[in-house]
Amino acid sequence: MDHFRQIYASRAGDYHRMIAAEDADGQLQGVLQALGLRAGGRLLDLGSGTGRVPLMLRAAGAQVVGLELAEDMLRENAAQRAQVGGAWTLVQADMRAVPLPTGWADVVTAGWAIGHLRGWHDADWQTQMDAVLAEMHRVAAPGGRLVIMETLTTGAEAPAPPTPGLAEYYAWLEAQWGFERQVIRTDYVFAGVDEAVARTEFFFGPELAQAIRQRGWARLPEWTGVWSKRTPLSESPR
Repeated sequence: MDHFRQIYASRAGDYHRMIAAEDADGQLQGVLQALGLRAGGRLLDLGSGTGRVPLMLRAAGAQVVGLELAEDMLRENAAQRAQVGGAWTLVQADMRAVPLPTGWADVVTAGWAIGHLRGWHDADWQTQMDAVLAEMHRVAAPGGRLVIMETLTTGAEAPAPPTPGLAEYYAWLEAQWGFERQVIRTDYVFAGVDEAVARTEFFFGPELAQAIRQRGWARLPEWTGVWSKRTPLSESPR
């Protein structure tokens, strides 16, 4: 099983404890809050994972649906929802076939999810991603907002796609689908170096763990790309 699939299938609790330390300065939360989602508005979060986006936006008073395929991630998402007294809806489904009506959402988000298809479907990644992006456009209301979040490297002082495959995907997202990129710093902050290693090594591997120790990082540099666009007023998906 793929490294990340295995984590999402069986280590959702560890994953959430790791990401809870990310975005220490609230940069990403500020970007999401600036979407202007109002009370009563509708948001669909694709690849919702353990609930990062619903947790950030729970105060907006919007109707939120978190869609996630991995059962362990859904369980952790539900646990986080209960812990904060949240009310978002959780749906187990594939983001390439969204079980919601056309035009349902004012905002559609997809955080750290679509990029995995680049590695999981190397031979036809564009076809797989086209299916997701078509669904994002379909389920969004005319003039709605689409937001995709992906990594631009962990443990580096400058942002860059961490692999050639992701670089190709990011360029394609902009050239073929018309998304615009914003780069933000979303560092992890831990109590100390030992905690930084303990919380991240299972996900990022021993090479980064070694760098954390060598550089004494309790604050682990992280860069996030935020790609966004408005859906057209016509029915054309692009």
